[in-house]
Amino acid sequence: MCDTHHTHDTSPHKGLEHEGHDLEHKNWSRRSFLQALGIAGSGSMFLGSNLLTASAPSRLTSAIADAETDNILVLIRLSGGNDGLSTVIPVQQYDTYANARPNIYIPESKVLKLTDDFGIPTYMNSLESLWGEGKFKAVHGVGYQNQSLSHFTGSDIYANTDLTTTGFSGLNTGWMGRHFEQCYPDYLINPPEAPAAIQIGSIANLVFQGEETNYAFVTNNIDQLEEIAETGFFYDIANAPFGDCMYGDQLRFLRGVANTTYEYAGKINEAYERGQNQVEYQDNGFARQLALLARLIKGNLGTKVYMISMGGFDTHGNQPLAHERLMSNLSIAVNNFYEDLGFTQQDEQVLSMTFSEFGRRIFENGSLGTDHGKAAPTLFFGSGLNGSAFVGDHPSLDSPNSRGNLDYTMDFRDLYATVLAEWLCVPIPLVEQHLLDHPYAPVNLGFNCSGVDFPDIAMDNDPPTLPDTPPSEDGMNPNPDIETAIVHRPYYPNSRAPHIYLEMPFAAHVDIELFNILGQKVGTVFNEMMLEGSAEINIRERMRDSLSTGKYIYRISVGGERMSKSVMIM
Repeated sequence: MCDTHHTHDTSPHKGLEHEGHDLEHKNWSRRSFLQALGIAGSGSMFLGSNLLTASAPSRLTSAIADAETDNILVLIRLSGGNDGLSTVIPVQQYDTYANARPNIYIPESKVLKLTDDFGIPTYMNSLESLWGEGKFKAVHGVGYQNQSLSHFTGSDIYANTDLTTTGFSGLNTGWMGRHFEQCYPDYLINPPEAPAAIQIGSIANLVFQGEETNYAFVTNNIDQLEEIAETGFFYDIANAPFGDCMYGDQLRFLRGVANTTYEYAGKINEAYERGQNQVEYQDNGFARQLALLARLIKGNLGTKVYMISMGGFDTHGNQPLAHERLMSNLSIAVNNFYEDLGFTQQDEQVLSMTFSEFGRRIFENGSLGTDHGKAAPTLFFGSGLNGSAFVGDHPSLDSPNSRGNLDYTMDFRDLYATVLAEWLCVPIPLVEQHLLDHPYAPVNLGFNCSGVDFPDIAMDNDPPTLPDTPPSEDGMNPNPDIETAIVHRPYYPNSRAPHIYLEMPFAAHVDIELFNILGQKVGTVFNEMMLEGSAEINIRERMRDSLSTGKYIYRISVGGERMSKSVMIM
């Protein structure tokens, strides 16, 4: 990684820094390649250790559905590490800023002052109208403690919110993936009508990754999504050379889930045909992404979360020209996007926010650029902001750390929490759970869900609330919330004896069926009364050791509730 500050080309650390930078990108690219081996679409299963999960809706899910709003979130990923000091210029610290960047600073004549204290470069002046209409907020100093300066690790942390992530180790679920896991526990069996999320650009991001599935309909680039939207056609798997082995069947199943099971390509095409762009967008990749999103939103697709990407922000050299081009394109496209949505008054329902894996350092380097830094601003756009402002405390340029990095003044998880709780109206206990028990500390961004009355909800990490009503005569428990109380997971005492660990808080009849990767029933593992307590069920023993090696899915049925997970037979 590039973690050594240098101020001129003859720095003794320059060679080592660039070697580290090249290695970082090599590793990042390798991981992206592995992710892209299959079509990473809705329900794809290439990142988790398990295959899928399916539990029937409960009071928990119903509470979320009842609180559901028409609000839409657009995540704008600025890939490479956006330079905050070329995005929001601290007018009150201008001399310090200019002295640190004698060759690349934004001249005062090219600073559009939005307040007495802060401005943006004039090449971002397309945002001036949004500012005047109360649709633009910039949050200062966003980051986290001991911020990573690695592209790979930084991207993962902003996606999984696990600050212990290092290198290639870390939590393999994302903050939005954990949210959708609660919303759609029956996702693969009973998916929502529209994609839960749409993501353009599949490289190295875990935002929508759940424990056992990815909840986003993902395309590698805007060209693919445009083709799907225009034709309703996804990828043909009929003639793919899968082979006859079971692993070929598994690959066919995985791609089939990704491409055809939910027929989302057709839904996207229908929304595209219903909607229309009423503004002329620029002809560049980022503008095309927002133009397509506007058309899908106006066509009432029903998807609540979108993520788009803009690359090129790793500006170690020639930053002035590169950053001007990038942020000019972003500003014009965002302005066009909200103008377009305004024709149908849907701009009021759409909140957009930027994020990047890190910021840049205060001081320029010897290549007319800046190196990997820490804190940077997050930009928000939309009518829901109810007023434009700069939010939070801007880090001091006079007291950087020894490497010239700005200290963060706003934890990025607090912004995520605010968006989840106050824009998507997720109950606060669930928000904290999705953010790995990060305490809820909302940021005043101008919107709230205070009018929503959430019922009391038993959380997964709370002791289960057992029913007051005794079991019925047939032994079935009438409590509708059994999925919050039953604990189950695959477990492997040795390589040839996969077990299902099952913990029952009450007596009930339990039926466990086993399915292969193609969804075909293989047999019944367990079908009998089970008393309150725990049991370890040996799958091979119950199935008389007749199973081939591969992935399977077990489904537990108790009353009208179903819960499923994957298990590996070795």
